[in-house]
Amino acid sequence: MADNNPFKKYLKTLNVDGKLYSYYDIAALDSNYERLPYSIRILLESAVRNCDNFSIKAEDVTNILNWEKNQAVEGGIEIPFKPARVILQDFTGVPAVVDFAAMRDAVKRLGGNPQMINPVCPADLVIDHSIQVDFVRAEDALQKNQDLEFERNKERFKFLKWGAKAFDNMLIVPPGSGIVHQVNLEYLARVVFNDKNTALLYPDTVVGTDSHTTMINGLGVLGWGVGGIEAEAVMLGQSISMLLPQVVGYKLYGELNEYVTSTDLVLTITKNLRQLGVVGKFVEFYGPGVAALSVADRATIANMCPEYGATVGHFPVDEISLTYLRQTNRPEDQIKIIEAYLRATKQLRNYSSELPEPIFSHNVGLDLSTVVSSVSGPKRPNDRVSVTDMKQDFMNCLTNKVGFKGFAIPPAKLTTSAKFIYDGSEYQIGHGSVVIAAITSCTNTSNPSVMLGAGLLAKNAVAAGLKVAPYIKTSLSPGSGVVTYYLKESGVISPLEKLGFNIVGYGCMTCIGNSGGIDENIVNAIEENDLVCCGVLSGNRNFEGRIHPHTRANYLCSPLLVIAYAIAGRVDVDFETEPLGQRSDGSNVFLRDIWPTRKQIHAVEQKNVIPAMFKEVYAKIQLGSTNWQELEAPLGELYPWSSASTYIKKPPFFDVMTRELPSKKQLENAKVLLFLGDSVTTDHISPAGSIGRTSPAARYLGQRGLTPKEFNSYGSRRGNDDVMARGTFANIRLVNKFMSKAGPKTIYLPTNEEMDIFDAAERYGKNEIPLIIIAGNDYGSGSSRDWAAKGPFLLGIKAVIAQSFERIHRSNLVGMGIVPLQFLPGQNAEFLGLTGKENYTIHLPSDLKPGQHVQVSTNAGTNFEVILRFDTEVDLLFYQHGGILNYMIRKMVN
Repeated sequence: MADNNPFKKYLKTLNVDGKLYSYYDIAALDSNYERLPYSIRILLESAVRNCDNFSIKAEDVTNILNWEKNQAVEGGIEIPFKPARVILQDFTGVPAVVDFAAMRDAVKRLGGNPQMINPVCPADLVIDHSIQVDFVRAEDALQKNQDLEFERNKERFKFLKWGAKAFDNMLIVPPGSGIVHQVNLEYLARVVFNDKNTALLYPDTVVGTDSHTTMINGLGVLGWGVGGIEAEAVMLGQSISMLLPQVVGYKLYGELNEYVTSTDLVLTITKNLRQLGVVGKFVEFYGPGVAALSVADRATIANMCPEYGATVGHFPVDEISLTYLRQTNRPEDQIKIIEAYLRATKQLRNYSSELPEPIFSHNVGLDLSTVVSSVSGPKRPNDRVSVTDMKQDFMNCLTNKVGFKGFAIPPAKLTTSAKFIYDGSEYQIGHGSVVIAAITSCTNTSNPSVMLGAGLLAKNAVAAGLKVAPYIKTSLSPGSGVVTYYLKESGVISPLEKLGFNIVGYGCMTCIGNSGGIDENIVNAIEENDLVCCGVLSGNRNFEGRIHPHTRANYLCSPLLVIAYAIAGRVDVDFETEPLGQRSDGSNVFLRDIWPTRKQIHAVEQKNVIPAMFKEVYAKIQLGSTNWQELEAPLGELYPWSSASTYIKKPPFFDVMTRELPSKKQLENAKVLLFLGDSVTTDHISPAGSIGRTSPAARYLGQRGLTPKEFNSYGSRRGNDDVMARGTFANIRLVNKFMSKAGPKTIYLPTNEEMDIFDAAERYGKNEIPLIIIAGNDYGSGSSRDWAAKGPFLLGIKAVIAQSFERIHRSNLVGMGIVPLQFLPGQNAEFLGLTGKENYTIHLPSDLKPGQHVQVSTNAGTNFEVILRFDTEVDLLFYQHGGILNYMIRKMVN
């Protein structure tokens, strides 16, 4: 709460059980408040509470308040947003903790108190991305997978365990506890914050370094995924910039039938909204159908928001949300405060009310009674197929030309099959055979209705004598210990295990591609016969190559259908006419014979999912496993960096930093490292995936004695800037106009030599030659990734001249001290006759102003103007300091 806040007159007092709390009465701001979407009310409150007339101005509040008019403005209106907290997972969280550790070193070197460097707002990091499905179908599979996880990641875990003790306001949840978004839903979410120092109440809002942070919207908490730089900015108390969003109102009405699951519903919504086009928009659900959905059902729909393309899929808080808080053992006095605050500010929703609905940008709807059992695939989460059409659809996919719905298998090879030996017995597979079946991902494991439904289906299947072929890699990855608790209490763990669905770990696992290997004989059978074999999983993404390199087709479905397809052994099955197997008396068993109804599932859920489970599981969440407890981590406020480490390394961002502002040098005679076209995404820029064996990163690791099997991935090495700098622009599909074909190569212009991009940048750096990038439209589009800005900084990039920038990536470049420059409308490199091989001088004036024009000249005699894309005074402040982290360090020491 800023001292100079012009909205202090709206500060009111709330009495809850005799205790006084303060809050901003945003409902009193304007008579049109009640027509605002509930998600916009949350943005409004944040702007009102944090208004300081510098980073957040009174006009920003007015812009949000006038949402109905402003949301339709062409090009959008930019607003600041200061979330209440940050959530991280270990892949994306490690570099954030590395930066904070390096900032402490810098503060100490500059004579300040390093203990001042802590997250300003609460930050929670859940370690869930490291465990893999290496062992299955055994009682000790869980322990073996967890042991191997520690063996692979001990160095990273030591670092994070140090961070858990070293930093205030940061909670690190140990491995083996669950999936970040499920832990957030069941435990971390506050719904309404109560500031212990000021007794100020305000909505819980969150940004996370994972795209499925959106899941928390199922509980009414506004949240979405961002890149690491934005997350670190929020952790340091800064606001982030966003466009005032359009809000699509999605009305749900009618009732789901007895045999339909929340997974079927979300796959239907995903296809519907992807076709509608909601990228960059908020979706807010309303209507009587919402009142019939549990918070877990809503969270399933909110979780898959990235798959239908929206920023958030929001369900405002209602009475069912409050009931969920009680079920998950939140304190009753806290729930009373939440309810009182939301009522006072008119943020508590009544989905069945006859009152006028909020105004939305667009309205769409879905009759729940039209939802049928569904899967999505074989390559995209929005390609929904009804189960009744699945057999024909898969056969069509086999013959269709290569694409999202095609594999181009020649007619003569449609019946190809292969025999192989597994565990001493002979089996046969063909196109459509299931080789991976995984109950995985917070999308579904957070929902007791589908998890218990899967357990009841397994129980009925075992009773009918059905089995799953032993070569199918089956796994169960609960999203939290609570799931294991209620599966045991309801008596369904044993039948799940009999079908091969043993618990193998608490983490994302198969959903993020940590599916582990499959048997070598199966791999050979697939490769030698060009088979389209399948994975079925209860996850949220099934992009080509994501789940496993040898499952060319992957289908998302409910946990119940994962088991059904595993029993069938193939996806080209018509469950209506083809039996799953036979009973001991020879009679056929169909899927309909073993499928539980929603009513049956609900009865088991009501009996077995109780607050005591949540209390017991989360009371010891910070304790961790025996492996975690025995892990010896350093102590102290400063991290003892090891020069031998290839995972965790002190970044060089602050090595030459002084207490004084750096003097800005003119960018004279800069060379172009990369000459790029349109739509260069952050996936092209940021290191991701496996480390190529001939890449600069591979050479670096090889020089340190590592073999290729020890390279791991760029994701696991995000805490080592030497690896990540070498992986920047290493994408094999990068199109650099200097080169004749796509790939991570460029020309070292002084000698006209072709070389790896990192090698060229390194040589330029040794010769103290500044570098720039020239690009086309939408530079930096796609997901926000911190290393898409950090990597170019380490390569020596001082400026990027592009036709247009993706909004958040432009902000990230500023955050790293890189100058974003935009060609004038109608101009680009081709229009100006630029080859990219010239020397460039950028004439930055000493009195920089947001959005001003600056001159660029080349040694070839070309002179042109560009727009300086420092859009705010805050941008200028960060640039003057050399980046946002440098600014925060000087703020601490000065």
